Amino acid sequence: MAALPTDRLGFLLSFRGELTGARIRAALGVEGLHPRNAMTLMQLAPGAMGQRDLAAAMEVDPSQLVSILNELETAGLAERRRDPADRRRHIVEITEAGTAALERIDAAVRAAERELFGDLTAAEQTVLRGLLDRVVVDAGDHDCGAE
Repeated sequence: MAALPTDRLGFLLSFRGELTGARIRAALGVEGLHPRNAMTLMQLAPGAMGQRDLAAAMEVDPSQLVSILNELETAGLAERRRDPADRRRHIVEITEAGTAALERIDAAVRAAERELFGDLTAAEQTVLRGLLDRVVVDAGDHDCGAE
């Protein structure tokens, strides 16, 4: 007899993951931004960084990052400037408006996480994080909606 999908850990994780992903994407989009733009602001929150370093940190092709940064600059949420020490290098920084938008996004993500994980104790959340870190996946093998 074949196992029910709910008996298969992969199916259960996939189904819960899709629902969790949809909820988090909705929270990331609270400012009307694409999730990749919100995640870029999150990367920039600690401080300015080089455009190449930002692309590496986000694991996106530099040409994709240019498109994301163009959108963020047009919205007034981030800015690029030439590095005075190396004119070939661009420094990317979140703006005041970007920081304000990120605060609202962060509040929405916190609310989503309370909703999603509210029945788990802090210790259980730590265990879940550890277990998920051990699930073998290679994001490079899949399109995770980074478009």
